[in-house]
Amino acid sequence: MTQDIKGLRTVLAAYGCAGASLQPLGNGLINLTWLVRPADGKPAVLQRVADVFPAEINRDIGVVADALARQGVVVPGVLPSLSGQLWVEAAGHNWRMLTWLKGACHESLSSPDQARSAGALLARFHRALDGLDHEFANPRLGVHDTARHLAALRDALVDHPAHPRRAQIAPLAESILAAAAGLPALPPSRDRIVHGDPKINNMLFDEASGEATSLVDLDTVGLMPLPLELGDALRSWCNPTGEDGRLGEFSAELFAAALTGYASAAGDWIEPAEVRAIMPATETIIIELAARFCADAFNENYFGWDASRFTTRSEHNEVRAAGQLTLARSFAAQREDLSNRLLEAFGLATD
Repeated sequence: MTQDIKGLRTVLAAYGCAGASLQPLGNGLINLTWLVRPADGKPAVLQRVADVFPAEINRDIGVVADALARQGVVVPGVLPSLSGQLWVEAAGHNWRMLTWLKGACHESLSSPDQARSAGALLARFHRALDGLDHEFANPRLGVHDTARHLAALRDALVDHPAHPRRAQIAPLAESILAAAAGLPALPPSRDRIVHGDPKINNMLFDEASGEATSLVDLDTVGLMPLPLELGDALRSWCNPTGEDGRLGEFSAELFAAALTGYASAAGDWIEPAEVRAIMPATETIIIELAARFCADAFNENYFGWDASRFTTRSEHNEVRAAGQLTLARSFAAQREDLSNRLLEAFGLATD
């Protein structure tokens, strides 16, 4: 039961919400999240922040939210506790309260219009943070160190010779490593301030118009090459089957629409070299995520999982890894067409 989670009652009291009703919110893989409805106040979002994040990231989120608000980009802000703190420590974890924003959250995109709107919102987010002078407590430098993630998968293969599901996982791991060996070279790009995890369920949409309205989960905001950020977005947005199926399919139609939306809002802010790097970055990110899911199918210690659909964390992550591998193969089979659509969206000459 939600109310039985250790520290929860203490945290609610610290925010003056001791009698509030709670309901689980979202399908995040890292933080535990609830919608809080006080009897006499506005709804808010409570999160038990995963231990991988330092508590000081709440200051980062406050700075970023303020900078975005000045540019008309709406994101959740951090609410202070009754004592004025941006987070509360209880039961060995850090907790925070965020403003609640109305909107629909999707696990996958269903139309080019949604993709176009998502792309435009992400570009506005990036442009609004351009030039922000802030030293991040959690800069996440090298978060997309693909070589490190592939090495972690190799280590997992060695470290778990007796895993009960090894017969299912090991061949998948070998296939992912083989696909990684054939990845195109990723051109170097300078760091920008980015969201860091722009998957589709970190975006809210207006329920009436269908327009993308806000990006949420700002723990991951930091410095990263822009093509990697866009690659991470596109691998999520352009897979209509979502992350929890064994068969992924990369949609060229959603890809073109998302990039058209991004280009319309980014203009010449994004550099041609960054645009051209989106293709190899997207393919790299897909394989990298496949490797991460597959490693956790062995390690079973990082990603959250759906116990209502899968018997173990290992099973869920093996399915996720298989889905990303088939998504990568779908992408690779369409490289020429996707590259032409990319360049057309940004008005660049084909190679």
